[in-house]
Order: sequence, then structure tokens, then C-alpha cells
Amino acid sequence: MDITWLFTLFTAVLVSYTIYSSWNAIYRRHNLPPGPTPLPIVGNVLQIRRGELIKSLLEFREKYGSVYTVYFGHNPIVVLCGYDAVKEALVDLPEEFAGRGSLPTNDQIVNGYGVTFANGGRWRDLRRFSLTILRNFGMGKKTIEERIQEEAGFLVAEIGSLKGKYVDPTSLLVQCVSNIICSIVFGNRFEYDNESFQNLIALFGLTFKEMSSAWGQMMDVLPNIMRYIPGPHKRINTHMDKVKAFILKRVKRNQETLDPNSPRDYIDCFLIKQQQEKDNPNFNTKNMIMTILNLFFAGTETVSTTLRYGFLILMRYPEIQIKLHKEIDQVIGENRIPNIEDRSKMPYMDAVIHEIQRLCDVLPMDFPHLTTKDVNFRGYTIPKGTDIYPLLTSVLNDSKQFATPNKFNPDHFLNSNGSFKKNEAFMPFSAGKRVCLGEGLARMELFIFLSTILQNFTLTSKTKLTDQDVTPRMTGFVNIPRSYEMSFIPRTASL
Repeated sequence: MDITWLFTLFTAVLVSYTIYSSWNAIYRRHNLPPGPTPLPIVGNVLQIRRGELIKSLLEFREKYGSVYTVYFGHNPIVVLCGYDAVKEALVDLPEEFAGRGSLPTNDQIVNGYGVTFANGGRWRDLRRFSLTILRNFGMGKKTIEERIQEEAGFLVAEIGSLKGKYVDPTSLLVQCVSNIICSIVFGNRFEYDNESFQNLIALFGLTFKEMSSAWGQMMDVLPNIMRYIPGPHKRINTHMDKVKAFILKRVKRNQETLDPNSPRDYIDCFLIKQQQEKDNPNFNTKNMIMTILNLFFAGTETVSTTLRYGFLILMRYPEIQIKLHKEIDQVIGENRIPNIEDRSKMPYMDAVIHEIQRLCDVLPMDFPHLTTKDVNFRGYTIPKGTDIYPLLTSVLNDSKQFATPNKFNPDHFLNSNGSFKKNEAFMPFSAGKRVCLGEGLARMELFIFLSTILQNFTLTSKTKLTDQDVTPRMTGFVNIPRSYEMSFIPRTASL
């Protein structure tokens, strides 16, 4: 045998062992929570099943506990599992875990701009401003409620025109929910047959799909490598560039017709704020466009996806749908549009909506958090600037908090008297400083849209559904329900 070949092989093995030993020694010097031993360059990526990031992270919990460390490349991620650990971090230590961590599929789009993925002063300014504007335009007030009621009416009319035909409800739901954000951001809604509007929401759907794909998951765990590899994940930027161009076009239109004394929408308010604080770089055009993009992501796909899951669940359990029809008939009747005040009188509807959100688990791992300072947490030291993954799916499915975590059960949110009861482990909107700023809007939309649809229609499936059909498909960034067709059978005359 060629001695040169043997020497080369021996040298390669020796170098590899030396690198691994050095890496292992360095990695173990940190007082981070335990976790699987990472390899140089790739970290723990080889221990994560392709396309099953969330399942892999949940399996690590079985071996390393509710708080552990996993490496994406050379980057350590501290993963939090279960209600106790997530609450202890996000609620009990809100300042320490208030930073926004890295999510490469998003980072390549926003680059730290916009309210959702900003940090420090930029985040505080944009969040405070956005909350104020959303409240001024009616979040939690009558004006936004009227917008949702109006859109619910358009949706009922559109469904009625189908004459009981079987359809995939995805497009209808995305359009009606997106119109609420459009009315706030752009000052107007779009007709359901508007081609530009349909193209816009299609781009959001494609982006969510690419981000949750196996390619998107690989981009999140190995960004330094995947950014040089061609694949479907490269289309994310292309989709979002088109959306940003659409938003910029609307911004320019508002600039040409701006009346500082009479703001029409979120864009006008941002433009006025720019004029008032010319020296504040946090109110530049990039932050405006990215914040609008954030509002669309948070306010369109999540709510519409929850409604899609909700329809599946109600068709799977028709007895629950019957109970909801009875409650609607008793509290609202058939001739009045549902309003948000009805929610307190409809504990069963409130419980069902909560349970739909819990079971469908749209954002299973939340957006990543970031430690803003060195943190002593459960005997470990988590350095400032460490990415934190609070697995919301492990909270929403915590067997200590929910009696039947893997089964749809509205009793999780009802007491023995049939009244609604809160559960602190209900965290679909996250918790702490980074709780979703659109939580109030989303809750209002879910109640009014679902109540209005059930007031007018009975939901029926084209095929017999099973529990497997309504079980969330654990993927990556978001959980997306399977495609299905359904029919809306009129109960009464349209409102």
C-alpha cells in the first residue's frame, strides 16, 4: 500500500481529532445548559431530521430537560420547553429576555428593520408608535370593530354566492383577514377579485410555505452555508421584494397627497412622524416599509390559518358546531351582526376559539428571543446576545396545564359551571415584552369572523374527517393545515 496515502490519511484523522477535541473543550467551558455535543462548523445540524426541526427540538427535551443548548453551526441556541421554563424566562425576567434573536429566513428580508425584528431603541420607538397608531385607528375601539363587521358582511355575501359549492376556503379567508390590515395601513379594503390584491396575498402564502419547508429550515440552522447554495429558499427574497415594491408604491402615493392635519391611515401617520422627528433615524422609510410588512405577516397569515384550522375542527366535531349554533341563536339571534361585547356572554364560543388556537399551534417556536444581558437562569449562565427559542408548542401542549393536550377539548377553558376560565399557559401570542402587538386585533377578528360565519352557515366537509386530518403538521416556522374542500350550507337568509 502507498505509504504516502497512509500518511495523508493519518494526518487527516489526527487533524480532525485535534479540531474536534479543541472545539469540544471550548464548548464545554461555557456554563450553558446541557445539550447534544456539537460538531465543528455544523454544530448539531446532523442530529436534526431534515424538514422536522420542531420535532427534533422536542425530542432533545426528552434527554436534556426543559432547558437545553443546541448549536446551529457555531451559534448556541438555548431552547426553553414547557410552561414553567417559558414563563420563568419571558414573564418573570421580561427585560433580560426582551431582545429579538436571529431567524435567517427573516433576517435576509428585514435586516434588523421594522418593529418585529428590531432591537434596542429602534424596537422601543417603533413598537410604541405602532401601538399608539393601532389604538388611534381603533384597535380595541368601535371603529376597528365596525371595519371587521363590515368585512364579515362582505365575506358572508361572497360565501353566499357560492350556493353551497365545495371550495378550498384558503383564498377567501386570507383576503378577508388581510383587508382589515389593508384598511388600517392603506386606508381602504380591496375587492376579492382585485388582481393586485390577490397577487399580494399569494406572495405572503408562498413566503410562509418556503420558510417552513425543509430548505427554509436548513437556512435557519446553517445560514452561512445555505446562503451560497441554490434552492427554493432563495425565492423568499424574490417574493418579498415584490411585496416591498407594492408597499413603497403606496407610500409614494400617500406622500403626494398627505394632509398632516388629517391622517388617513398608518402610512400617513408614519410620514407625519418623520416630519416631526427628522433627526430620529428610527422613523426612516426602511423602518416604515418593514413595519408594514411585519403587520401584514402577523395580521394576515396567522389569523387566516387559525380560521382554516377552526373550520376543519368544527367539521370533524359537528356536535361542537351544533352547540355553537345554539349559543349564537340565544345570544345574537339571526338578524344582528355579532359584536365584541357578545364574547362575554358566549363562554362556549370563547372557549372553542381558545382551544382552536391552542391545538392549531400556528407559530410553534415563536420568533427567537435574545438575552439583553448576562442571565443566571436555573443555575446556568446565559451570556448577553444568546439566541433563545421558547417553544410555544411545548407550552400549548403542556400536560401539566391541559388535561388532554393532544385532543381538541373546549373544557380546557371552561369551569364546572360552564363559564369561561383563563389558563396562563395559553400563549399563542407569546408573552412578556415581545408579546404580539396585534393580539387584541387578532382576538377580535377571530370572534367576529367565526361568529358571523356560523350565524349564517353550517360547515360541511367533502370527506369524512379524522383526528389525523385536524392535527397540526409540525414543520418549521409555521404550522399549515392540509388542503381541503368544504361547503357552507345557509342556515338563514344573509344579513
